[in-house]
Amino acid sequence: MAQYDFKKITVVPSGNDLIDIVLSRTQRQTPTVIHKGNAISRVRQFYMRKVKFTETNFTEKLSKTIEDFPRVENIHPFYDYVKLLKYGDSLYRCKSLKRAALGRMCTVTKRIGPSLAYLEHVRQHMARLPSINTGAPTILICGCPNVGKSSFLNKITRADVEVQPYAFTTKSLFVGHTDYKYLRYQVIDTPGLLDRPLEDRNIIETCSVTALVNLHAAILFFLDLSGSCGYSISQQAALFHSIKMMFRNNPVLIVCNKTDLQTLEGLSGEDLKLVMEMKSAALKTIPGQGGEAANDQDVLLTMSTITDEGVMAVKNAACQRLLDQRSERKMKSKKMPTVLNRFHVAMPKPRDQKERPVCIPQAVLEARAEEAAHEERKTEKDIENENGGAGVYSASLRKHYILADDDWKLDILPEFLDGHNVYDFIDPDILQRVEELEREETAVEEDGGDFEMEDEDFTAEAEKDLQEIRKGKKLLIQKHRIKKSTAESRPTVPRKFDKDRKFTSERMGRQLSSLGIDPSRAIERARSRSVSRKGRKRERSVGGDGEDEMEIDGGLDNKKKLRLRSRSRSVLSQRPLGEVVPGEGFKDSAQKMKAVTMARNATKKRNKDARRGEADRVIPTLRPKHLFSGKRSIGKTDRR
Repeated sequence: MAQYDFKKITVVPSGNDLIDIVLSRTQRQTPTVIHKGNAISRVRQFYMRKVKFTETNFTEKLSKTIEDFPRVENIHPFYDYVKLLKYGDSLYRCKSLKRAALGRMCTVTKRIGPSLAYLEHVRQHMARLPSINTGAPTILICGCPNVGKSSFLNKITRADVEVQPYAFTTKSLFVGHTDYKYLRYQVIDTPGLLDRPLEDRNIIETCSVTALVNLHAAILFFLDLSGSCGYSISQQAALFHSIKMMFRNNPVLIVCNKTDLQTLEGLSGEDLKLVMEMKSAALKTIPGQGGEAANDQDVLLTMSTITDEGVMAVKNAACQRLLDQRSERKMKSKKMPTVLNRFHVAMPKPRDQKERPVCIPQAVLEARAEEAAHEERKTEKDIENENGGAGVYSASLRKHYILADDDWKLDILPEFLDGHNVYDFIDPDILQRVEELEREETAVEEDGGDFEMEDEDFTAEAEKDLQEIRKGKKLLIQKHRIKKSTAESRPTVPRKFDKDRKFTSERMGRQLSSLGIDPSRAIERARSRSVSRKGRKRERSVGGDGEDEMEIDGGLDNKKKLRLRSRSRSVLSQRPLGEVVPGEGFKDSAQKMKAVTMARNATKKRNKDARRGEADRVIPTLRPKHLFSGKRSIGKTDRR
């Protein structure tokens, strides 16, 4: 039987969806390109093409759906309306026939809507079935519920089947793959079976029965020796004898699971007798291999999925049994005699009767003996499993530190102490210095002295100087603390609230005097602009030279103030260039003229280059490349 992938079945649209798909495609592919003035032959041809295109789309969609399912009768192609369109005598009649044809198709599609929905339901169910390759070597796992079938599948394959401590966790077939001797084997986990007649089995059990009957595979019948699955050994043995007729010349292995709870040797006499009867029945399932070619140890196997003991042995035994059966079938085939004639195995002719055993160097033998005697090193993974597993055990990163004393490895080392980094105060020679200090202290104690300073040269004058130095040091420390606590930690006071930083006319006068400028006029002008607390302005000079002074009342409106201010500016603009205006910051007219000349010379080059300022680096393109590249002048064009 060939393998069939149900997941490749085309999705079956509903009736309304199919109508929308086909009609929209018809409208896109055959747009209306006729008018009342067109000839009737052209109108007929257009609507015939439209109906045939719609018919073809319906046929293709339904045929694609039907081809993926069992064969059904073909749908009528609706040739009658095409025949009527051939004899249409007007645009209205052709259009009516087209609408009738498309309406008939849509009506039939709506009528088969439930059938399409049923096909989609069947497709979804078939897509959930596992993809089983019936021609690949297969291992089939069966037995009572909760005996460890899914756990075994998870151990030997990359499948991730749900495992729970209750019955019928597996409700369908699960497929995994494993390798053995460079061959890929298919492992199928079946739902649990109960010992009852076939007509009383539910759908879940029917999946297992179907796999046992229709698949050629090595059967692994799992047996729970501990009885923790909820079924005794006698019940499991009865199930085995009720389904052994389904094994059909397939190799059968009895796998005794959960040996970590109950071993095979610890069973009672009755239970052990039942297991041996199952073993004898398994040996008789394959004709020609009952008790002779088959090994008793390969038929009855023990393992535990908790400790992984015997798991790989069970897998290897099942794969080897399939491999031997495959080789035996090939040897019994009709083509084998013709193939064997082409092979010849050459054997070396013995020179004498001496035995020549394998020569192994003595160093290799000693290394093997030492390796066998050496205890297996306990890894970090083993320690983790012993201490609660992942998430509970936390590996220590200090136990491999190389220190002078192993007791220091688990000492707590603070990184920060009292706001300071501990590493900054670590002295690598601290132990050596402590030992020297202890030796010095011991020597002084033995001499009966103390640690006071006994220097003959240390006079009273030196003592006084020392006290002065210490006093000065204390004053510096105290001054630094006061500065730190007041200037740095204190928030900055705004200028308008800071009396020390307040700008006054006296301060301005001192600064101007230090620059060599007469501050009298500037102070007088600043005072004239100041406003008293009562809201009245003082005297203000309209002219720049102090002439035409007038008293401005605080009650003047804003227009008069602006007019007076603009008049004073115009007076300033009419003055000579070299005349010094109070407040400009020049000593005399010569200094002002020198500054004006320097400013003009600085801007001369910028003005010549047509730059806006010092930061303007724009260089205009005199000949843009896109206007002058590729242009040829009048003359020959053979040389470029």
